[in-house]
Amino acid sequence: MAKSVTIRVPEDLHAQLQERAEAEGTTVTALITEAARNAVRDPRLEGAAGVFRQFVADNADAFDAAFPDDAPARRDAAQFPGRAA
Repeated sequence: MAKSVTIRVPEDLHAQLQERAEAEGTTVTALITEAARNAVRDPRLEGAAGVFRQFVADNADAFDAAFPDDAPARRDAAQFPGRAA
């Protein structure tokens, strides 16, 4: 069951939240909820995505060779540095 939390924010911040929510097709409540989730996220997981991305970048050619039918057709050069685009 969801709990209700009431906070007060300055008008300019509220306007910025509304603009961003509209731009992302979401709600102010959803933005604030995500920010709260990020605030309590386990810090041990902070580097996990970077480690995974580096592992993929370092081993992508081997995976592509081992599983040619599953190799991506397009690669993002920024996401996979050192690999052909």
